[in-house]
Amino acid sequence: MLSVTTLREAFSHFPQGVVLVAAEIDGVPHGLVASTFTVGVSLDPPLVSLAVQHSSQTWPLLAARPVLGVSLLGRDQSGVARQLASTSRENRFSGVPREVDENGALTLQDAPATMSTQIYGTTEAGDHDLVLLEVLSIDSIPGAQAMVFHRSAFKELSARDLPA
Repeated sequence: MLSVTTLREAFSHFPQGVVLVAAEIDGVPHGLVASTFTVGVSLDPPLVSLAVQHSSQTWPLLAARPVLGVSLLGRDQSGVARQLASTSRENRFSGVPREVDENGALTLQDAPATMSTQIYGTTEAGDHDLVLLEVLSIDSIPGAQAMVFHRSAFKELSARDLPA
């Protein structure tokens, strides 16, 4: 049987984008930071995916919302990512610039890409749920750089010229 430690170490070699999935509920911001986000699942309809642990206390609140905001975190937002992922729920959004649309979908200002989504479908996948989100609207900042989660740390992408 494979150990969780062995799996995590091996999986950590694969860099992943970092997103905030969030909504404002009764005037209170709620969100979860995830590195289990995939774009381009489908173009028609436009779908992205997210894997959420069954133990998440935030996901049940978000799953009940009609629209969710998704923000791709940028290379300069590692401090924001740590703050938003902290266990201190009451301080997660303190001082974090954000926007909330008329449906309560919450996105971060200055994020390289943001989208408004709705749940398209959910499938149980081991200790997680695989959630398909339909993209209702999307925006991006041309030239902005994303952050990645790689080797258990937030990092920025950097270009490297390789010999041809």
